[in-house]
Amino acid sequence: MAKYFGTDGFRGEANRNLTADHAYKVGRFLGWYYTQLKRQGGDMSPARIVIGKDTRRSGYMFEYSLVGGLVASGADAYLLHVTTTPSVAYIARTDNFDCGIMISASHNPYYDNGIKLLNGNGEKMEESVIELVEAYIDGELCVFGKKYDEIPFAERNEIGRTVDYVAGRNRYIGYLISLGIYSFKGVKVGLDCANGSSWNIAKSVFDALGAKTYVMNAEPDGFNINMNAGSTHIEGLRKFVVENGLDVGFAYDGDADRCLCVDEKGDVITGDHILYIYGKYMKERGKLLQNTVVTTVMSNFGLYKAFDEAGIGYAKTAVGDKYVYEYMVKNGCRLGGEQSGHIIFSKYASTGDGIMTSLKLMEVMLAKKKTMSQLAEGLTIYPQVLVNVKVTDKALAQSDPDVAASVAKVADELGDSGRILVRESGTEPLVRVMVEAETDEICHKYVDEVVKVITEKGYAI
Repeated sequence: MAKYFGTDGFRGEANRNLTADHAYKVGRFLGWYYTQLKRQGGDMSPARIVIGKDTRRSGYMFEYSLVGGLVASGADAYLLHVTTTPSVAYIARTDNFDCGIMISASHNPYYDNGIKLLNGNGEKMEESVIELVEAYIDGELCVFGKKYDEIPFAERNEIGRTVDYVAGRNRYIGYLISLGIYSFKGVKVGLDCANGSSWNIAKSVFDALGAKTYVMNAEPDGFNINMNAGSTHIEGLRKFVVENGLDVGFAYDGDADRCLCVDEKGDVITGDHILYIYGKYMKERGKLLQNTVVTTVMSNFGLYKAFDEAGIGYAKTAVGDKYVYEYMVKNGCRLGGEQSGHIIFSKYASTGDGIMTSLKLMEVMLAKKKTMSQLAEGLTIYPQVLVNVKVTDKALAQSDPDVAASVAKVADELGDSGRILVRESGTEPLVRVMVEAETDEICHKYVDEVVKVITEKGYAI
């Protein structure tokens, strides 16, 4: 398991477990490594690396630290400034960058930050490169057949430079606008920008497409990102839509790679709803390749029942949009995502894109001439109860024969009216016990049964 980087980058509290020194070293390695790769291929030009950030105060510190490392190693750093994660992915891919870096902790509070690495295709960085970054940070780098106590600095005319690349962000905005195949004229749309990356992008796109746009949480001050705002605090947008009589509302997270929706009644349209709505739309038009929508194991049981009724196939991956995208690429699927609102349209993007997701939902509304609540009909979200059990050994607890037997018993009794999922946390000493069924009472009953066995067997702390 990676020491610093998780499934969504190197994340931690700024200047505690993620420091400016860490960022400098990440920049030092990436600038040197990609320049060396080009040299080995006979290209003597410097590596080109594009950087974006969200609105956290610490973003400046990490941006400058990364840039210092990159140019000291001979790379040229192109700055998009405040922008979204999917825009960095788009520009890395379309403008032939060696890699991209996004400075963000997504939906976390302002005092956290993160470094997300993207390859030249705009996809999450390969594990092999991340392992080299970590080895360099720890002073244990071995690459190109040689062990390095330290990598060399660039000198004289090989020292890198910074380039203001706000034009790249503007080009990404133009790309989003080009995806709007219908005019939004006459549609009243609410946007919750979470005081994050989308604050200076989303409204421009919706305005350009003709919507009457109502915006909230678009005044970032470095500290209010995600604070009672955005997709993790959807209640604000629900109230905003109803009070202003809006047709629909969209909420993004801090770096705008996820989107949740609110219909005209103020009801929440989750990532599962979005997969259902757009999956049906694609199938109706013969565009759903492999007749498969890619989900994670945390998608709601009701989604699978709705897909069955609609004749749509589905796949289930581990939790994380990284795994969803990997499955989509390997199996030629066009639509996938998570309950949280990470939705991937692989024809148009290599990562989840919140603003793109909202545009695609608008397309379905306008094409079918239906409200968002009408589009969601046919999907019943089942009640869900999730209990995290702190344990002495999560692998032993989950594999215990008595625990396994209790899980099998619950699954048998639920039959096709619900499901149970027991899985280990990837980062904490927890076993997560989740049941979905027709009522909360049934969910609690079966969760309690399994938790009781885990506790009686002595695994619970």
